[in-house]
Amino acid sequence: MTDKLTTASVLAFERKLDPSDAVFHAGRWEDRARSHAWQSVAIREKSVRGTISNRLKAKDQDPAKLDAAIENPNLQTVDVAALPAEADTLKVQFTLRVLGGAGTPSACNSAAYQAKLLATVQGYVQQHGFGELARRYAANLANGRFLWRNRAGAEQVEVTVEQMQDGQAAKTWSFDALELNTRAVNAINIEAKGLEELGQAIAAGLAGSQHVLLRVTAFVRQGAGQEVFPSQELILDKGSAGKSKTLYHVNGVAAIHSQKIGNAIRTIDTWYEGAEELGPIAVEPYGSVTTQGKAYRQPKQKLDFYTLLDSWLLKDQVPPAEQQHFVMAVLIRGGVFGDAS
Repeated sequence: MTDKLTTASVLAFERKLDPSDAVFHAGRWEDRARSHAWQSVAIREKSVRGTISNRLKAKDQDPAKLDAAIENPNLQTVDVAALPAEADTLKVQFTLRVLGGAGTPSACNSAAYQAKLLATVQGYVQQHGFGELARRYAANLANGRFLWRNRAGAEQVEVTVEQMQDGQAAKTWSFDALELNTRAVNAINIEAKGLEELGQAIAAGLAGSQHVLLRVTAFVRQGAGQEVFPSQELILDKGSAGKSKTLYHVNGVAAIHSQKIGNAIRTIDTWYEGAEELGPIAVEPYGSVTTQGKAYRQPKQKLDFYTLLDSWLLKDQVPPAEQQHFVMAVLIRGGVFGDAS
């Protein structure tokens, strides 16, 4: 009699979509072909005099107390980043490595569990391949989701994706990002030339059949001198910061965190309850959306990653195809998933 299979107490996966930080440069829209010479976007400090606008407690709503509070200026120093007065276009550029070995743990202390896991992943790949997931990742590159707030209100957004080999661009795809709906990652626009081919390249990288390194460049026409939005730093010791907002930079060049780029690329989960209303969310074990303070994949719904994975591996209960895609997407995301007990 064989021992009952249990979840490994040590179980970890490395991420298979590995983006770099995205750096900011500025220039003129008509000079995009010479963007290698564009100037970098710097971060500068600005001291401002704010007003009292927060919601007051009932005891502080007395007119005299409010007038007294307003007389004391709300002085603060913040970081800002903006295009120069002569530049109307933001250039955002990063690289993305697509790695093979999806579903193969980087650490697992149970040989039996690892064998079952690898067999299950291999069965998924044989049945579905990586095409569905890769098309969704490609859509989020093409639609410029990784630009976050910089995409909103832009006049024009052009995204160029280059597949690099030996330091040169072997293939190039260009997209009009504003023509692609960020809510429709599961309904690939056939008219978006090159999107299917880009998805195939990403799928080949995930399958490990070829080395895939992509260089992604977005040109965002916003208007001369307009403010742009790098990542904001999380300052745990706010007393020593001296500023109420600190922006991220790489050697003095404004940038977006690689983690935020990765979050945008993996915003492909449309398989949870309520997706029709909210649209795609980032692939997370519990479907967590921190900006809403809500998890859309609750364990009681049996749609969270751990319940699906345990049912699939330990109970041989194969999830529906769309939930299989979700489980594989979490494994591609990477993380530590060992049994807490």
